[in-house]
Amino acid sequence: MTSMADFHPRHFRWELTDRVATIRFDRPERKNPLTFDSYAELRDCFRALPYAGDVDVVVFASSGGNFCSGGDVHDIIGPLIGLPMKDILAFTRMTGDLVKAMLSCGKPVIAAVDGVAVGAGAIIAMASDLRLATPEAKCAFLFTRVGLAGCDMGACAMLPRIIGQGRAAELLYTGRIMSASDGHAWGFWNAIHSAERLEVETQSLARRLASGPTFAHSMTKTQLNQEWSMGLMEAIESEAQAQAICMQTRDFERAFHAFVAKEKPVFEGN
Repeated sequence: MTSMADFHPRHFRWELTDRVATIRFDRPERKNPLTFDSYAELRDCFRALPYAGDVDVVVFASSGGNFCSGGDVHDIIGPLIGLPMKDILAFTRMTGDLVKAMLSCGKPVIAAVDGVAVGAGAIIAMASDLRLATPEAKCAFLFTRVGLAGCDMGACAMLPRIIGQGRAAELLYTGRIMSASDGHAWGFWNAIHSAERLEVETQSLARRLASGPTFAHSMTKTQLNQEWSMGLMEAIESEAQAQAICMQTRDFERAFHAFVAKEKPVFEGN
C-alpha cells in the first residue's frame, strides 16, 4: 500500500484528515469549472486511490457556494471546436475514465453539493456513492444546451438507475435544472442540509464510514457496481463469495467479540 498524505495536486485542493480525503475545486469566481488538466489530474488521483492505505473515504466538497460548473467554456469547449475526431475522442474517453476511476477506487465517495452542479459537475455527483445537498443546489445535465447528446460520461446508464428512466430521460433531453426538492424526492440526493450544516454533516457521515468496516465497504462498492450487469442468480452467488471473504477478516471477529461483550466494535479495516 502507498500513502497519499503528501499528495499535492496542482488543479484542485486536497485535504486528508482522519483517513477522509476531501477534494475541492478552487476557482470560485467561475463556479469551479474543470479544465483539461484538472480532468486528467483528478482521473489519476482516483486511479491511485485503490492503493492508498491512508484513505478510506473521499468527499467532493463545494467551494465558494458552488460545487462545479462543468467543463470550462473557454478552456475546454472552445479549444475542442475544430479538433480532429481522434483528438476529440481522446478527450471524451479521458472524461469517461474519471468516472471509471471513481467507480473502481474501492472507497466510498460522497458528494456535498451547494449551488451549481452542472455538466460534468452533475456527473461527478451522480458517480459518487452518496450525495448530500443544500436547498440551493441546482443540478443539471445540460449537454443538450451546447448541442451535445445527453449520453455523457455514463449518464444514460447511471442516472436512470438512480432516479428512474422517465425522469432521467427528461433531464437528459431537456438539460433543465433539477431542484434540490425534486432531487431529494427522486432519490438523487440522500439528504438535504442547510449551507451552514452541509460540511459538518458530510464530514460526520464520512467519518462514520471511515470508522469501518472499511474492507467490507470496499466489497459493498464493488458489488454495487458489478451487479449492474449480472443476472439475479449470478448476483446472489457473487455476494455469497464476497461475504465469505469478509467473514475471513479480523473485523468480522472483532464484531463478534464486541457483541458478546456488549461493546461497540472497533474496526481496523482488516
